[in-house]
Amino acid sequence: MATREQTPDPAVDSPRPRAGGMPRWLPRAVVLVLVLVGLFQLLSWAFLQLTGFLATLLVSFVISLAMEPAVDRMAARGMRRGLATFLVFLVTFVVGAGFVAAMVTLLVDQVGQVASQLPHLLRETLDWCNSTFGTHFSMDKLQQALIDNAGSVEAWAQKAANNIWGVSSSLLGGVFQLFTIALFTFYFTADGPRLRRAVCSVLPPHRQQEVLRAWEVGIEKTGGYLYSRALLALFSAVAHFAVLALLGIPYAAALAIWVGVVSQFVPTIGTYLAGALPILVALTVNPWYALWILAFVIVYQQVENYLLQPRITARTVEIHPAIAFGSVIVGAALLGAVGALIAIPVTATATAFAGSYIRRYELVDHARVGLNKKEDPGNPDK
Repeated sequence: MATREQTPDPAVDSPRPRAGGMPRWLPRAVVLVLVLVGLFQLLSWAFLQLTGFLATLLVSFVISLAMEPAVDRMAARGMRRGLATFLVFLVTFVVGAGFVAAMVTLLVDQVGQVASQLPHLLRETLDWCNSTFGTHFSMDKLQQALIDNAGSVEAWAQKAANNIWGVSSSLLGGVFQLFTIALFTFYFTADGPRLRRAVCSVLPPHRQQEVLRAWEVGIEKTGGYLYSRALLALFSAVAHFAVLALLGIPYAAALAIWVGVVSQFVPTIGTYLAGALPILVALTVNPWYALWILAFVIVYQQVENYLLQPRITARTVEIHPAIAFGSVIVGAALLGAVGALIAIPVTATATAFAGSYIRRYELVDHARVGLNKKEDPGNPDK
């Protein structure tokens, strides 16, 4: 007689752990968790070790975006991209070297003037202290005090020498980092089409369109930001040179270049930082000249804010001042001075790219909006 085949009951026939025993899946789960934790720790350690290198790549990529429009124009006329990139680098290097040379010349001259006038300044300081506080200081007593404390002076000099050695090492490290950034920037710019082909070859067609569009937005915003700032720096340098030369301020050209570059490429406080140096130099010539320069810096800043800058940057970078200031703070916290410099074009690129995916609606009529009919971007009757 045939027996009826019985179907296994999962609730009855499934393997169960013995009473008080360990589930069979628990050891494998523990091993998996330990492997994942170890992998996470390894990736975190590798990321921290490569933070400087990744920052270098980011800075190089942003600079290459700024150089691509000029290289593309020369390449469109038949010039090889490598040669075009080299010419752009050469012009940038010459301009940067000229700026550094002008600033070093100004600094050395001012230090030399202070050193030559140091005995006279010390005598005037001692006379002022004696007449004000009723003291009896003199140059002889000061020299005797230096001789008596020769050991402390020697220790201070040794400490200063050690600090100078540390500064020299930092400068050498900075030069090496600049060389590394320049090398990656050259390759990113010269091999831009090849790099884009390599990236797009691993993506489906619809993703390739998104990547290339983001790349175009980045080139437009970054290049537009740097070129507009360079043009504003040129206008500022010419205007301030005219005023400084008219007043007879020494090193008018170097000071004008300083004002033009710093006021445009140091966000938010650049104008005040740039105007401080020519005002201090003018104080050594005539205090009234310093007041005239201060007044001109303030007036020119208003002219630039309301006339020059809106016309030049209207089609390049449009970003709210509060967002720009916040992006500069974040960039400085992440990458220091270089991060503060590239923060605005990076933020402008991100907002412009993300803005194409944000749907905007017509604004309602409300007092809290405070928007006129002509100012409503969603109003079709604008």
